[in-house]
Amino acid sequence: MTDAFSTCQKNVLLAKSPSTQIEGVFAATTGRSVPEEQEALLQQWLEEEVGNLPAIESVPSARRVSVTLTSTWLEGAELLMTSLSDLNTSPEVTQCADQQLSELNTLASSELQDHAVAELARLPAEERVTVAGSAPWEAVVPQTDHQTAGCAAVSVEVLNDDPAVLAWSLECDAETVPPVLPAQPIQDAVPFYPVPIEVPYHEILWRDWEDLSVQPCVLEHVSKNTSLFEFRVMSYNILAQDLVEQGLDLYVHCHPDILSWNYRLPNLLQEIQHWDPDVLCLQEVQENHYWEQLEPTFKEMGFACFYKRRTGTKTDGCAVCYKHSRFQLISLSPIEFFRPGLDILNRDNVGLVLLLQPVLSEDLGLKEVSPLCVANTHVLFNPRRGDIKLAQVALLLAEIDKIARTTDGSYYPVILCGDLNSVPDSPLYKFIRNGELSYHGMPAWKVVSGQEDFSQQLYPRKLLAPLWPSSLGVTDKCQYVTLCQPKKFGEREYSRDFLLQFRFCDVACERPPQLVLLEGVTDAKPAASAGEHSAVTAVLKRHNSLSFIGKQCSGVIQHGLNLTSVYSHFLPHRGRPEVTTMPMGLGATVDYIFYSAEPVENKAGECGSRRLYKDGALKLLGRLSLLSEDVLLMANGLPNPFCSSDHLCLLASFGLEISSL
Repeated sequence: MTDAFSTCQKNVLLAKSPSTQIEGVFAATTGRSVPEEQEALLQQWLEEEVGNLPAIESVPSARRVSVTLTSTWLEGAELLMTSLSDLNTSPEVTQCADQQLSELNTLASSELQDHAVAELARLPAEERVTVAGSAPWEAVVPQTDHQTAGCAAVSVEVLNDDPAVLAWSLECDAETVPPVLPAQPIQDAVPFYPVPIEVPYHEILWRDWEDLSVQPCVLEHVSKNTSLFEFRVMSYNILAQDLVEQGLDLYVHCHPDILSWNYRLPNLLQEIQHWDPDVLCLQEVQENHYWEQLEPTFKEMGFACFYKRRTGTKTDGCAVCYKHSRFQLISLSPIEFFRPGLDILNRDNVGLVLLLQPVLSEDLGLKEVSPLCVANTHVLFNPRRGDIKLAQVALLLAEIDKIARTTDGSYYPVILCGDLNSVPDSPLYKFIRNGELSYHGMPAWKVVSGQEDFSQQLYPRKLLAPLWPSSLGVTDKCQYVTLCQPKKFGEREYSRDFLLQFRFCDVACERPPQLVLLEGVTDAKPAASAGEHSAVTAVLKRHNSLSFIGKQCSGVIQHGLNLTSVYSHFLPHRGRPEVTTMPMGLGATVDYIFYSAEPVENKAGECGSRRLYKDGALKLLGRLSLLSEDVLLMANGLPNPFCSSDHLCLLASFGLEISSL
């Protein structure tokens, strides 16, 4: 009987009807009563299973919870955002543990075998539940319309208090669920351990909101007379369905039903709608899903949307959405990283860069706020090609430099979101955060440093300077050549190797009159061969056409955007690193939200080469906490019945200073 109850719980949790239709506004469904054939099946099951129970074995003490969902829906990610105390005290959740436990104990007795059907018949219609495995379950798709008062009331009775079961209302059809064969794990795969039934999912996957506006470092820069334009930014890799179907071996730990798009879409939309971001940056957005389902739904939620599909034959891309009641578009710049003929940029990744003007309320009077630059990208995954990733990021930073630069040479506040496929403290991460990277001679895989370790390779690919040719039109400071201006008129930076080419020119061979004469040191005149003279002459003829030959020749690239991460990438209360994704049971952080800040000079002996920042005009007010690898393992990894992507969403709250005109 214990196995039968476990089977019932598993079917309630995982089995879902594939016929769910998703059309703009979603409606709730109402449970149906138990057919006569299922009552007979129940009686037969009781006669077979209860009769075989040993006398000393008792019925498992599972609690049955009666739930009624009325004007709002409690399912999927919504339970992750509702505290346990709220669930227990809600008038819509009535716990009947003692009464239902006695009924379960009565089921074990031989007397109930004669009148089990009669007991079921006496239950109210809204408290009936079908026998596990007798009919398919169908998920109630959440409404995406803002008006939820018209939702139909749904009453469900479940066999335990697991919120993963409470997350769905149940609907039975006339058909019978075909048996589902267990997924076969691939060789050497990391084993996943499902959540114990007695541990609620919403307690395991609980994510706290961290209020950073009360920290002294923030209060110091926000005076009582300074008002802020507050807004939320979400970055989310939602896992394109085509990529799921192309890489099913990555999701052997998942039940097939929770991988279907009809199941995942309502969960994703509900999570986005709950956190209510003002700016939404999405990666792995499948093109047909965007135009047919996501964009119409987002427009109903008040968003203006922009999308860029990956080049080539790829079917997914990036999207940036913002609420038109909070922002107005100044400029839009989609960017393609694929450049024909360049091996360093031969992949189909893309990005989007927007310049937005915050909309202030009319009651603020003569006030103004700085425009905001928002960038979104999804960088190449391949762990062996860190050189391509570095070039893609440099090209994106050049586009941000063009969009966010002001007339006086400074920058508007910048927020950079995306899946960078690089872990914290990798060279690529340090380049974005510290503004400089010396890459010459570095193994290509090390630029990613963390996805995989190829240090045992005999001949690893190494990065050589320059990383990209001058024909790309991007300088070593991640700026477009056409927009790059020297610091002062006539002033340029040249490498040592470039200057050595002039050591035998006529000017270099003339002894300065003020030079002290030292025998054997300054009395000798350098002599050059005829070939060297001709080489110098050729260099002098073309040196004026070389507008940027500098540090890139020595393998150093830079940028001046002063970006720092919203997250610290470590959970101090757990003593473990944060993770944003979990492929094959291995947690890693690859998703980021960077934002503009002001650099602080490092004190002697502190932080080494790590650049320190403090908030400037753009202030970080709060963030949604991330989870650790061990917590996600308890929830059977990603995706799971609650989190319908293999990435966690990132969410941060910012404030822009409002000044007088």
